[in-house]
Amino acid sequence: MFVERFQMPPLKPELSIIIPVLDEAPRIVERLQSLQVFRAKGVELIVVDGGSTDGTAALAAPLADRVLAAPRGRAAQMNAGAAAGRGRVLLFLHADTTLPATARQAVLAAIGAGEYWGRFDVRIDGRHPLLRVVEVMMNGRSRLSGIATGDQAIFVRREVFERVGAYPDLPLMEDIALSAALKRLAPPACLRETVITSARRWETHGVLRTVLLMWWLRAAYFLGADPARLARRYGYQPRAS
Repeated sequence: MFVERFQMPPLKPELSIIIPVLDEAPRIVERLQSLQVFRAKGVELIVVDGGSTDGTAALAAPLADRVLAAPRGRAAQMNAGAAAGRGRVLLFLHADTTLPATARQAVLAAIGAGEYWGRFDVRIDGRHPLLRVVEVMMNGRSRLSGIATGDQAIFVRREVFERVGAYPDLPLMEDIALSAALKRLAPPACLRETVITSARRWETHGVLRTVLLMWWLRAAYFLGADPARLARRYGYQPRAS
């Protein structure tokens, strides 16, 4: 007698972590290995490659649930990951940022308490004393303004992310623009749990020089400057298609 076996469809994950990458081969395996503890608890991990030429995607494949290709640019890459993800909550994580061990519980607790979106406090892993000042200013400014940066690992309910239209198609300041749109719906949950982000940007170009440049870029953006021009000033150059 033939008995048909009925297989239950897999449950949708509560949380999807989306990581945009570009030429991260020297670091991607270590970064993704640190996230396996979350995958073991049912978190979906999606890596979105923006055209790497160093084998990043192949290195990421065994350590992620999905590796996608998208046009270069964090906004486009994160939107592609969000569209493919199945989680009811989305967490956008830069490739050079490390989550705390309690990240999953903290995010789901905030969402469960009714928050629409939020971010973590941030610590920069360099030793330069000015970086401690940068950390304090980033976290304090975010609490006062209700605006988060990508380094702070923004998380959001999927339906809220879709309601504001996802990340705007900007070459720079996409995190600021998304935060401003989300803030119009609700203030962020500013978690005290800390993510650790790499100091490589500051150390490569000089801490004070980078801080001053970022202040100028944000001020110019809020005053209406063209994001494409600001991206060129920041040093972002899109690749030819």
